[in-house]
Amino acid sequence: MQAEFGFNEHHQNEVINYMRFARSKMVLRLKTIDSCFEELKDSRLVEETFTVDEVKEMLDGLQMVVRGEVEMELINTAHTNVLLLRQLFSQAEKFYLRLQSDISELENRELLEQVAEFEKTDFKSADKVGMNQETNKPKLAPLNEGGVSELLNKEITRLQEENDKLKARMRTLESQAMSALDERTKADRALKDLQKVQGDQQLADQSQEISGLEDTVAALRDDYERSLSANSASQKGLQENLISAKHELLRVQEQLSLAEKELDKKFQQTAAYRNMKEILTKKNEQIKDIRKRLQRYEPSE
Repeated sequence: MQAEFGFNEHHQNEVINYMRFARSKMVLRLKTIDSCFEELKDSRLVEETFTVDEVKEMLDGLQMVVRGEVEMELINTAHTNVLLLRQLFSQAEKFYLRLQSDISELENRELLEQVAEFEKTDFKSADKVGMNQETNKPKLAPLNEGGVSELLNKEITRLQEENDKLKARMRTLESQAMSALDERTKADRALKDLQKVQGDQQLADQSQEISGLEDTVAALRDDYERSLSANSASQKGLQENLISAKHELLRVQEQLSLAEKELDKKFQQTAAYRNMKEILTKKNEQIKDIRKRLQRYEPSE
């Protein structure tokens, strides 16, 4: 059964218990049916001959009684299966599981034959062992709490094991960290000793380099001061030259102005200038006379 249906030992025992319960109900119902036949024999079959109608009446009555017993057994079996499914679904819902069933598998002939074979072989042997060890059989855990407690205990055990592993891992890491810290301390000490040895030599080299840099800076400062003095003298000379050039420019402008005045005076004293001036005077007189004449002929507004 375990190899064919994939059940663990606990679930296999549950199946055996249910099949034992179903078989006891079947045996009880078969005894009831047998009693129906025995009652018919004892109550009706007391005469040697019966008519056809009497036989038919007895068979119809027996059929009704047997049909009622079988129908009651089938209904009770269906209701019992519903109660069994209710227990399974209630346990599953406590863990937020949603079970599903395939109704078509209930008519799978191959599986039904496997169940029948199990009932003939494994179930019978398990039933014998169970009857011999009935007093020593442990009770099943309650449906409402047993599954939860068992899973919680397993989870607590697993977490404790993981915690122990983590603690061991932490101790190992702490040991490695302490070893690494010791190695680093030794390395730092060796580095400081090396730096101290090299420090004196570096200090001498740095002092010499600083002296050379100071000399270079002093030389650059002297060059800068000399350049600054030369630039000051050059700037002073340029300013003096600029002043002289301005004075020269003013003198030339003054001479140019005097020359223009002299030239204008000489031009006015020439005969051409006097003739042009007389012509312009006459033209102006003629223009004035023409304007006066025009005013005479123009109507007053």
